[in-house]
This record gives sequence, C-alpha cells and structure tokens, in this order.
Amino acid sequence: MTLALTSPAFAAGGEIPSRLTCEGADTSPPLAWTGAPAGTRSLALIVDDPDAPDPAAPKMTWVHWVLYNIPPGTTSLAEDASRKGLPPGARPGNNDWQRTAYGGPCPPIGRHRYYHKLYALNVELPELGAPTKAELERAMRGHVLAEAELVGTYQKHKP
Repeated sequence: MTLALTSPAFAAGGEIPSRLTCEGADTSPPLAWTGAPAGTRSLALIVDDPDAPDPAAPKMTWVHWVLYNIPPGTTSLAEDASRKGLPPGARPGNNDWQRTAYGGPCPPIGRHRYYHKLYALNVELPELGAPTKAELERAMRGHVLAEAELVGTYQKHKP
C-alpha cells in the first residue's frame, strides 16, 4: 500500500475553498491519509507555495504550515486542527509568517499551487522547538519511509 493524502475540502489539483484562505476564516484544511508503511513511528506535514510572490516569476517558496511528531496511528486532521487542537504529541513549527499556526493561501497575484506534503518517518523526532521547514527537513533526513503529496490551487477573488 502506498501512502496517499487527500482532503474532503478539495480534489487533487482543484481549488482550495476560500474559507481555508485569508479571504475566509483562514482555517487549516481537513486532511486524511492511508497507507503509512510498517515501521512508521511518526508523521510530519509541510504545506508550502512554490509560486510566491507571482506564479509568472516565482522568487521563493512560502511556507504555510509545519507539523511534526504526528502520532503514527493518526489518519486525519480535522478542519481547523491548527486552532482547535492537534493530535496528542504533534508539534507545530514556524511558518513564513513566524507563527506556529496554519496560515492559509493569500496569494498577492495570480493562481498559486499549494503543496501539502506528508512524510512517514521511522523515528519520533526529538523536541525541535518550533522548527522552520528547513530545520524540520534536516531533522527528517535519512528517516523518511514514504511521502505523499496533495496539491490545491487558489487565486484571490477580491481585488
């Protein structure tokens, strides 16, 4: 079985609902997964946008959410889990707004792609504080058993 990541809020390649963005309530998306391989000791999640600031001329990847040490028996995150409560033991990292909570899509121009990346790890990571994406990726190096990706898109509706 392959690790697979889905959301009941949007289809792969589909538009992320505005309630999950800066134009709505800015709530973290509901996510569900299957197929964590044997030996999975924890899961990590990174949500980022490689199209910042302009998809026609991207200059950086903007990080929206960083989570680690999600318990291996967990198979989903409810909508707004960032504010309503993460699974016991799960730890948030810092996004590019310097917050540990989810920050939804808020593209300044054009339609951006938002990559939701789930990693099955063969270890529970040590306490990292509130790591950045780069710090989490360094800590995960050599420990990734499987990964899954779900991409959604968003373009602001208001001028």
